[in-house]
Amino acid sequence: MVRWLRAAVVPLALTVLIALSGVVLGRIYADDLLLRLVAGAALGSVGVGVAVRRLPSWTVAPISVVALAGYTVGALKIAAGHAALTDPLSQIVTDALVNGIPRLLTAMIPVEATPDTVVVPVIAAWLAGLAGSEVAVRAGRVLLGCVPAAALYGGALYVVGPNAGSAGWPTLTFAGAVVAALAVTARPAGGPSLAGMPAKTRAAVRGRALAGSAAGLTVLVGLIAALGPWVGGRVTATPVDPRRYVEPPRVDSLDESPLNRISGWALAPEQKLLEVGPAVAGKGKMRLRLAVLPDYDGITWRVGATYRNAGRVLPRAPLLPDVPVTRVTQDITVQELTGRLLPVVPTPAGVDGTRIAYDAATGTVIRPEELRPGLRYTVTSDTQEPDFNLLPTADSPTGDAVARFLTVGAGVPEPIQRLADDLADGNGAAYDRAMAIEEFLAEHYRMVADAPSGHAYPNLSYFLFGPRDRGGQRGTSEQFAASFALLARLTGLPSRVVVGFDAPKAGGPVTGGDAIAWPEVLFDDLGWVAFDPLPKSDDPPRPVEDDFTPKPSPPPPASEPPPATDLPSSSAPPAVAAPPARTGGGPSRVLVASGTSGATLLVLAAAAATLLSMRRSLRRRRLSTGGAAERITGAWFEFTDALRLAGSPVPTHLAATEAAAFAANAFPSRATAPDTAETRDASHEEASAEAPPLRRAAPSADAGLPPLDALVTAVNTVAFAPASATDDQAQRAGGQAVAYATALRQRRSWWRRAWWSLHPGPLRWHPPRR
Repeated sequence: MVRWLRAAVVPLALTVLIALSGVVLGRIYADDLLLRLVAGAALGSVGVGVAVRRLPSWTVAPISVVALAGYTVGALKIAAGHAALTDPLSQIVTDALVNGIPRLLTAMIPVEATPDTVVVPVIAAWLAGLAGSEVAVRAGRVLLGCVPAAALYGGALYVVGPNAGSAGWPTLTFAGAVVAALAVTARPAGGPSLAGMPAKTRAAVRGRALAGSAAGLTVLVGLIAALGPWVGGRVTATPVDPRRYVEPPRVDSLDESPLNRISGWALAPEQKLLEVGPAVAGKGKMRLRLAVLPDYDGITWRVGATYRNAGRVLPRAPLLPDVPVTRVTQDITVQELTGRLLPVVPTPAGVDGTRIAYDAATGTVIRPEELRPGLRYTVTSDTQEPDFNLLPTADSPTGDAVARFLTVGAGVPEPIQRLADDLADGNGAAYDRAMAIEEFLAEHYRMVADAPSGHAYPNLSYFLFGPRDRGGQRGTSEQFAASFALLARLTGLPSRVVVGFDAPKAGGPVTGGDAIAWPEVLFDDLGWVAFDPLPKSDDPPRPVEDDFTPKPSPPPPASEPPPATDLPSSSAPPAVAAPPARTGGGPSRVLVASGTSGATLLVLAAAAATLLSMRRSLRRRRLSTGGAAERITGAWFEFTDALRLAGSPVPTHLAATEAAAFAANAFPSRATAPDTAETRDASHEEASAEAPPLRRAAPSADAGLPPLDALVTAVNTVAFAPASATDDQAQRAGGQAVAYATALRQRRSWWRRAWWSLHPGPLRWHPPRR
């Protein structure tokens, strides 16, 4: 009985060690499903290892892998049911295996236990159990067998990073389990093996043991003395968050600044964008928020968000103290609304029915994929209505915490600055200044549906001061909201613009005519308060000249010009205009090696497959997602990564044209044709005759490298006029970049070509833009 209990201690200890990794990692999950799945993987993998310990060692890995596949499919099915996913199981499993790592590292905390966020911990826990049981149970090397579990535990701590408190009791429990396993399996000192030896031999053996113990103690004390202060100093250090190295989802220019879409919706007031279900009893209107735009550079109001993949439960937004919270549940069905932004009732606490990404700073929600007609989702929101009677005495916050909401682009037109000063004059209280701006805009300007889009400084100047008989002093809610927010910032009020829709509380269609933009101002203890600068009646507005007479302003240009930029000085130009801002009698070494060989090969194969999948996913994301400018930038990254993998990175000071010339000099063509003007012209005409496909057959090693003219032209277009980039340009640029990288790789030796596909460098060489 005692022998059986001692034999069970090591497997039990391994199971506890691996399950503790689930305890640590589960601290950033919304519930305990991950812990239960990881504990099941620990029990299953160690159990399989114990059950087949008498079989040949080479059979263990295949048997365990089959069991791993079955357990993984079962775990993903449980997670899919937990997350209410209705897709086919095969599709869920494939998507989780392909996207497990990036989605785990881009998921918003608390992380929902969905198939793609649990698959990596489950597989890692099983592999740790397989390797640990082979070494500790079969080979009897207990301490060495604890290493895989320790590596898994350290990986869990790294993934959690600074997003949870210190893991005190799990770490102590981990150490205690290791000590217990070692203590139970230790051999008693001075056993029968020394009893029959001569006294001189026994003394020699004991002397060597004593010397070895003394040497080990000396080394241990030295390490403590050398590393103790450093380890003590790291106790209070903030760990690194691995999410900083993973690029979050990005959106195109229309979703980054949906304010530009107001005029288009105003011209199609009957277009059915959404269908909403009843949210609150009673009739009337409630507002759905599409996006919050806090950043303004004098050209565009934009979201400026960092989106993180989120589950059905979103992080709880800060609530106003002593203000009742109303829980609102809204069913929304997409009809003709396009893009990736999801309308929600402020402030969302959870979204069910579709995968989302969320920016906690602004409360803006996107769908990683494009919206499609018929998409239905449910939003649960926490709404608060503070006591607006406190507004006249409320102050607005100042300082670094609200600097983002007070920043404007350089070069504010002098008439706009004078108007802001005039409206602030005599209005010392924050609310008085806000009301002065609201009343001025409502009384002096006309709301029309056919006003052109635009909210850059020239557009707002013409809206505020342009002659009425030539289109001035009239606009959509875009110009009213943008003008209010700009004037508010110039008077010291932290403000932002919000785009959304007026929706019926009792449910019904939401059309283009319901699209609206409004400004909000931040007040102490009251939060963000919406203002309404739109005209309150159909009466003719009072002439601006009655209350403010600016200098004459010229009409704005027909279309908003892009900001002037210099030739890019980096090999990776921006995709859009830049915003302002891890000897005894025991078993032989051969037994240990044979016991770990299968697990080691399996781990290496899994790592290679993961890297290959991440590299392919990176290329697919670069070349096929986002707007034309973003895909051109992705093609440029593919080109510069290829040169770097080939051993000739592009110097950072070179522009696009110079970088292409640098590549031609670094890797000259192997073709035998002479380099004459005629051959160059002929090759250029041939390359320009037809755009290359995104993927094409690899050339032979002796062929010349493909041209880069379309890629260079597209990159220069993005640098000077990002709005002018077209899908055709992005297609050509992507095709040339892929063809060039393929040809350059083909020139390498076979083992260099294999390393080219597995090199992890491209995953970290281009960090996400902030």
